[in-house]
Amino acid sequence: MNKATRRSNGDPSRLDRVATRPRTRTRRWAVFAGVSLLAAALLAGLVAAVYARSQLRASRPVLTGTVALPGLAAPVTVERDRLGIPRIRAETLRDGYRTLGYLHAQERFFQMDLQRRQAAGELSALVGAAALPLDREARLHRMRARAESAAGALPAEARRTFEAYRDGVAAGLAGLAAPPFEYLLLGQEPEAWRVGDSLLTVVAMYFVLNDASGARDARTAALEASLPPELAAFLNPPGTDRDAPLRGEAFGVPDIPGPEVFQDALRGALVPPGEPPVLSGSNSWAVAPRRTAGGVALMTSDMHLPLGVPNIWYRTELHIGEQRLRGLTLPGVPAVIAGSNGNVAWGFTNSQGDWTDLVELEIDPADPLRYRVPGGWRRMEVFEEEIPVAGAPPETLEVPETIWGPVIERWGRPLAIRWIAHDPEGFGTAYLGFSEASTIEEMFRAGWGAGMPPQNLVAVDREGSIGWTIAGPIPRRHGFDGTVPVSWADGARGWDGYLGPDEIPAIRNPESGLLWTANNRLVDGEFLDRLGRGGGYAHGERARLIRDRLLAVEAADEAAMLDIQLEDRAPELAIWRDLFLRSLDGAQGPLATEAARVLREGWTGRAGVDSAGYPLVRNARLELFRAVYGTLTASAAAAAPNFSPFVAVHWPGPLLRLAREQPPHFIPPGADDWNGALRNALLAAAARMRTAGPLAERTWGKENLVHIRHPLSPGLPGLLSRFLSPYLDAPPRGLPGDAGLPRAQSGSHGPSNRFVVAPGREETGILHMPGGQSGHPAMPYYLSGHRDWEEGRATPFLAGPTEWTLTLVPE
Repeated sequence: MNKATRRSNGDPSRLDRVATRPRTRTRRWAVFAGVSLLAAALLAGLVAAVYARSQLRASRPVLTGTVALPGLAAPVTVERDRLGIPRIRAETLRDGYRTLGYLHAQERFFQMDLQRRQAAGELSALVGAAALPLDREARLHRMRARAESAAGALPAEARRTFEAYRDGVAAGLAGLAAPPFEYLLLGQEPEAWRVGDSLLTVVAMYFVLNDASGARDARTAALEASLPPELAAFLNPPGTDRDAPLRGEAFGVPDIPGPEVFQDALRGALVPPGEPPVLSGSNSWAVAPRRTAGGVALMTSDMHLPLGVPNIWYRTELHIGEQRLRGLTLPGVPAVIAGSNGNVAWGFTNSQGDWTDLVELEIDPADPLRYRVPGGWRRMEVFEEEIPVAGAPPETLEVPETIWGPVIERWGRPLAIRWIAHDPEGFGTAYLGFSEASTIEEMFRAGWGAGMPPQNLVAVDREGSIGWTIAGPIPRRHGFDGTVPVSWADGARGWDGYLGPDEIPAIRNPESGLLWTANNRLVDGEFLDRLGRGGGYAHGERARLIRDRLLAVEAADEAAMLDIQLEDRAPELAIWRDLFLRSLDGAQGPLATEAARVLREGWTGRAGVDSAGYPLVRNARLELFRAVYGTLTASAAAAAPNFSPFVAVHWPGPLLRLAREQPPHFIPPGADDWNGALRNALLAAAARMRTAGPLAERTWGKENLVHIRHPLSPGLPGLLSRFLSPYLDAPPRGLPGDAGLPRAQSGSHGPSNRFVVAPGREETGILHMPGGQSGHPAMPYYLSGHRDWEEGRATPFLAGPTEWTLTLVPE
């Protein structure tokens, strides 16, 4: 009655009529209205589904027929095999790169768009406010302005190549009957590709492979400022006895500091360090002809990166007259990044050198924008960066910048970032010369002038030479070693440009006939000084396993090299397994009994999917690390924002020495002795794992679940994401390997490719990669080849028989 009264606005006669209306009639109208609404909703949904399906089909790349491509000097043929790998047959390399731009746009434009936007801090304009934190971090570096400036200064020949590629991208995008399907889901339109965007694509790799915020320098400084020097040096050594450098010896773990430097004041409240970061790295090695079965120089490469669908790389063959250029391209860039040109084969691993420094600023107390420079004072230049946001007002970010670089506040005080990616040298295009190199020396020269995140370049040539060097710009420091922030105000410390070709470390044709890199420290002495002692060189176990396997091979061939790439033995963790097992002697309780059984019966010595012992030992070691390092570095965590004890990259060495020598003054809280500390760590790991089921069933395959997804899939609303995931993403699967092993698989981070090849003998080479060639789920080869990568099957380096032929002709 109250509801009727309100609707009648107090009119009694209206109320009577409402009260006396037949209920059956009302129900009929209600049913009719409900059915009508349901029918309308179903019709709207059907129309939307039909439209979406038509747009999805219309956005597929063109595989066959004849298409005009403006700017071509002569017709080009594109032959795709069953995996979608194209053979581009062109008369000139520039026509080949124009065609490559066309194919990249047709197959991968959304990926290209994301990469340029990530580098420039322009994601929010595409996907909305959720990307603002990422954009703010990127805008600090003003990479859009730097890339456009570098594009305007390109050498004439390089500019023509990039313009041909840009025009190919424009034609490829225009040649789609509908924009790539991702833009339909986002309600957006793709923006045109520019020459500067190709440079931004390389900048995106800087962000992945370099320390853009100076985190390592800041955290090292916090550690050294909070602890006695002997303790800081012990916890954060430059290496361990498991190092495997190419030149020099392993660095031993320092002696354990005595009780005199270990004060109660150091024992702060435990600060849990969290999970160890997964760093982008890679493996690569080379074998001289005298050590191979075929008497040829052989090289391998598997680059470890965050994995997605489609894969970051796009496999391509360029047949330019008699020239053959085959391997991996990066959509957005007109170049083959790694592979073989018939005369030289080459690949990369991240060098982990020190390419970023933090500069302490001496600020005028009366003016926060005024800072001291050599010879006087200077005022910061403040840039206003406007960040467009889809569906919301734009945001303006002020970026103060010094002569050394932008100012960052995240480390508790204003510091300037000096980073190679800010300089013109960081945008050099000498990598275009990879295609023309005929010897390792010519490949080295192309690498030395390349604007790219500095990489270990491993190359072999058809004449049998093998070599290693660093590709990319290397700063020339003076007055300091780059390990912690220092002031540059008096001119006594700083950078003096970049190393010249004759200063860059290189190793050619070593006596062993072997070269190996795994993001580890490779050199010592003066060479190491040039690359930076403040680098985050990886713990040496992975490189050591590769080196030892290579030394054991008498007649290397492609299959033997792939077998090393798939190595998942864990000898370092085997030491820990024995330590944890001994700690359980005499232990009582069902959890201790269950853990002991798994360590005895479930240990296979490998990071295999069926091993229950491997994840238990791995997790127990991390628990012990948290107890030891989390306590000892608590003062650093309290004093410095964003501190992480994982700045000590080589922590496995000191931790193992403590567990073996068991100094009583280092016993972590909660234990009476080191056996108790080991047991506590093991049982804490077991208890956490036990919540998901019996320990014997918590195998590494369940812990190391790999779910490689399309970038849109996780960001879509829940119901839509669940609906589209089976169509966009690779099915989740537990895989063998771990971050510290040659098969460096850690969740959805791992080998973005594996290849083995000898230049001139590509027909026996091997290449596979996750995620597949295509970015379009309606393509017949979407995710093709992914299962081969998962299972480590040897698949051909070369494209297979032609399935589809497309002819591109001059307009």
